[in-house]
Amino acid sequence: MVGGAVTQGLAWQWIFWLNVPIGLLVIPLILNRIEESRGTDTSLDFGGLALVTGGALGLVWGLVRGNAAGWGSPEVVGSLAAGAVLAAAFVAWELRAREPMLPMRFFRSAAFSSGNAASFLLFGSIFGAAFFFAQFLQTTLHYGPLGAGLRLAPWTVTLFVVAPIAGALVNRVGERPFIVGGMLLQAAGFAWIALIARPGLPYPAMIPPLVLAGSGVSMAMPAAQNSVIGSVPRAAIGKASGAFNTLRQLGGTFGIAILAAVFAGSGGYASAQAFSNGFAPAIGVAAGLSLVAAVAGLWTPGRHVVGAAAGRLRNAELQPAGRE
Repeated sequence: MVGGAVTQGLAWQWIFWLNVPIGLLVIPLILNRIEESRGTDTSLDFGGLALVTGGALGLVWGLVRGNAAGWGSPEVVGSLAAGAVLAAAFVAWELRAREPMLPMRFFRSAAFSSGNAASFLLFGSIFGAAFFFAQFLQTTLHYGPLGAGLRLAPWTVTLFVVAPIAGALVNRVGERPFIVGGMLLQAAGFAWIALIARPGLPYPAMIPPLVLAGSGVSMAMPAAQNSVIGSVPRAAIGKASGAFNTLRQLGGTFGIAILAAVFAGSGGYASAQAFSNGFAPAIGVAAGLSLVAAVAGLWTPGRHVVGAAAGRLRNAELQPAGRE
């Protein structure tokens, strides 16, 4: 909503300045409220850092440029191939590094692997959906940027209501019900919108599916993060968090690229009807990604199993390095 107001009242470039006052405000809160922590590593993994940075750059560049340059173009194919090779080299490097930035043994944990997989697909679906929802409200239903932001509130404000409740309950009942159930709700909400999307659609018809999808992702998001962070010993939380956030960002880029490709194959910006023709199948794909995320969540173990896995990883941290 604030972004819509800034875009409409000033210019879209000003939205990037929103993070500056937020960051300045948070710095003293962090210094006063968060206790400093340190891991067991004593050196930086420069080789792993270089490889994962290059791999992420190649994959993101290829995904972002795919629709504009063509998915079969040398630029995109080369970029994706280079990213994949560097990502594979990163895995090989980490398996042999004395103090790896991302120990590969983390992926032996079903909670860590399934939580990251569900998160990748979760953020792919919501980033892609957010990208097209805002445009649908403006291009097809003819609202301004601020009006579009306000009308997305039924989808976004659920996070403030549902997520704290889910976060309080997840340690009691485990992450699996929240990931699976939440992503099924999001899939249903997205599919609902895809089925009713058309020029002249009355906005009130979008409110129930937006609330449904928002409630679902608000359940699944904290559960997926909790699954990843809770599967490793305390000293390794920074590494687990770094992996989670990297895959989250890659998932968002992947989701936007895939939905944009589907949109371009069926619709365009020539008219409200043309946009609606591409919007509906694109959001249908977002629903499909949500369903796959729910399937990934099925592999998340129960709460007591997650605790046992973290204990095994904690013991592994005490073993001599270089045995990934």
